[in-house]
Amino acid sequence: MKAKLLLSAGLATAWAFPCAGQEIASATPAGAVPAKVQTAPPSPVSPPPPAPKPALSDEEAQLVAFQGEIKKSFRESVAPFVKDYCQQCHGNRRSKGGINFEAALKNPGAAGFSKHWKQAIATVMSKDMPPDDEDAQPTEAERQAFADWIAKLKFLSPKDPGPFVIRRLTKVEYGNTLRDLYGVDPAVAHALPDEVFGEGYMNTLSPLHLEEYLGIANEVLDKVLAPLDAPPTETQARLFGEAPAQGADPRAAARKVARSLARNAFRRPPTEAELDTLVGVFDLATQSKLAYPAALRLMYKAVLVSPQFLFITPATEAPAGSKIVPLDDHQLASRLSYLLWATMPDAELMELADSGKLHEPAVLKGQVKRLLLDRRSRALFDGFGAQWLQLGELESKTFDTTKFPLMTGELRTAMYDEARLFFESVVRENRSVVSLVDSDYTFLNGTLAKLYGMEKTVSGPEMRKVKLTDANRGGILGMPGVLATTSFPNRTSPVKRGVWVLEQVLGQHVPPAPPNVPALEKQDQKAVANMTLRQRTEMHLTNSVCANCHKVLDPIGFGLENFDAIGRWRDQDDTGGAIDAAGELPGGKRFATPKELKLIIAARSSELARNLTEKLLAYALCRQLEGYDEIVVDRMMENIAKDGYRMQTLITEVVTSYPFLNRRVQN
Repeated sequence: MKAKLLLSAGLATAWAFPCAGQEIASATPAGAVPAKVQTAPPSPVSPPPPAPKPALSDEEAQLVAFQGEIKKSFRESVAPFVKDYCQQCHGNRRSKGGINFEAALKNPGAAGFSKHWKQAIATVMSKDMPPDDEDAQPTEAERQAFADWIAKLKFLSPKDPGPFVIRRLTKVEYGNTLRDLYGVDPAVAHALPDEVFGEGYMNTLSPLHLEEYLGIANEVLDKVLAPLDAPPTETQARLFGEAPAQGADPRAAARKVARSLARNAFRRPPTEAELDTLVGVFDLATQSKLAYPAALRLMYKAVLVSPQFLFITPATEAPAGSKIVPLDDHQLASRLSYLLWATMPDAELMELADSGKLHEPAVLKGQVKRLLLDRRSRALFDGFGAQWLQLGELESKTFDTTKFPLMTGELRTAMYDEARLFFESVVRENRSVVSLVDSDYTFLNGTLAKLYGMEKTVSGPEMRKVKLTDANRGGILGMPGVLATTSFPNRTSPVKRGVWVLEQVLGQHVPPAPPNVPALEKQDQKAVANMTLRQRTEMHLTNSVCANCHKVLDPIGFGLENFDAIGRWRDQDDTGGAIDAAGELPGGKRFATPKELKLIIAARSSELARNLTEKLLAYALCRQLEGYDEIVVDRMMENIAKDGYRMQTLITEVVTSYPFLNRRVQN
């Protein structure tokens, strides 16, 4: 019972650490007077006139003038457009789809409304809105003017790094960090619940998480520390050092151990208040008659379940009244390391952080390159790349085993590894983003080679780089893993593949399908019995509500129809009809084969690069982009374009960007 009470009290003390979230919440409110500040008595002399505001630079003056033009355009063109065509269904009386433009009309530049405006562009330009049954319809000129104005909306945003996300380590990061700190198998974290990712991370802790963290901490202690009264292990000796000599102060020795443990686990120097808390856990143990090693063990456990270990937190407090501050070098080291390696900073990063040099542009860029060339940079694909390509569901995705008996666990693994090795090669060889779409090589083993028809030249389980002679292959559009992910269990889906290319590759927004459109399986089967999949899919074009989107996305999907649901080449679809992969995209771009479709998409290099940049920046910041972020991306794209859209330049631009290097302290 005593041990149980000790544990509860010790961990409660550990969780009382002032973590970064508490630091931000406790900042002095605007206008408040700190308790220790003495206010001066009123002066009988009139106060001096306020100092004149500093003159604006030419750039600032131009921006102010530009903002004035944008606001005028909004009042004269956009606000009337919204009131005439949108507000009836998206106002205070009715808010269809959860979209209400009333507040946005009052403050159009607010970051919180950015998503609404972007959705509006997509639906207005695709002519899904206003609905066809509305009598009042905008002209083409009105639609274009609306879209043009929204494209300038970003210039109304103040310079701001955006909401700062204090997040906990993911399951993978947590396991990797325990491995690098104490040499334990990362699988020790297997019992933690899996995260569900979007453009960010979870930053909450459920009771289940807390129980699991306590259990894992016990397991780590049992692996790292020797049983009581047994000779210390090598790791234990490194962590705890020598026991204090007889007559020496055990609290001083414990504080020295606490400083070392916390320095490594927190990935930064601990504060004196944090050390006081840890030594308080040690004191609690010794007061309960626990011996020195047992008291250190409890203190060590407090470190392993502390917010400073489980979350990535700042090393220093922001000055009172600050709204935006640069990341300290230790937090920057962690942010960089967890982005590219999914683990804690190594010794070189920590040394640079200790010396205050990591934030220097040349040093930071050099570290990005070093980390990308290290084998641990595989984490960038496992964390970001797989999420971008939507390959996370490949392992568990259901397929018709009768139609696709090749779809085994070994094949799924090979599909994933092909995409990973290909992505890594583009990054490490610093190739252009364009090569992600159009390349003449890939990575295969004997299992995957069967889908490529190359089983006679590639055999065995080892993945290796292979030169491709079929120009329809090469790049992510022709990869079996991507093609399988964008299919149904028993057939291909031109619609899913078209949406995937538009959203994941080109960065466009495709509105969701109207709720009353039947799936192909629910069509009149007698009426469609003699139709090919393309003919059945094209029936969507007879519905005016569907036609605006499908005329763009369907041709892309049809252009990939030569690949079946698991990525094998075919000349006939499941009905026996000949595959028709021909299509035309907006702008008159025609194609007849996957090869020609790839070339058209690869030629849109700026869109490819911008989309990947935006997705990687959102991933790195753990949030959706908004407001000033768009201006940041504009500037990043100028540098990325100058270097031919090379991947290492793109990643470096993300890491050296304003929102990556700074944090907002107050909202």
